[in-house]
Amino acid sequence: MKITVKYFGMIAETTQCEEEIIDFSGNFISDFLKILHSKYPELKNKGFQVAQNQELVSLETGVTGGEIALLPPFAGG
Repeated sequence: MKITVKYFGMIAETTQCEEEIIDFSGNFISDFLKILHSKYPELKNKGFQVAQNQELVSLETGVTGGEIALLPPFAGG
C-alpha cells in the first residue's frame, strides 16, 4: 500500500522534505518506522510522536493506509 508521510518541524529539517509517498507492505507502525530509520538514520536520535490519519498512535498500532505524520515534541504554554 502507498502511505503519504508528512514531516513537521525538526523532523522535516532532518529528512529535508515535508511530504513523500512510501510503498509499505508491513503491518505495524513499528515496521513502518524501521523503513524510515533505514532511509533517514538520523531519525533514531530524534524524539517524535506518530499520528495515523490525524490520530496519535503507538508502535503496536496496525497500519491502515492513508497518512502517517511524524510530529516533533509539543511545546505548551
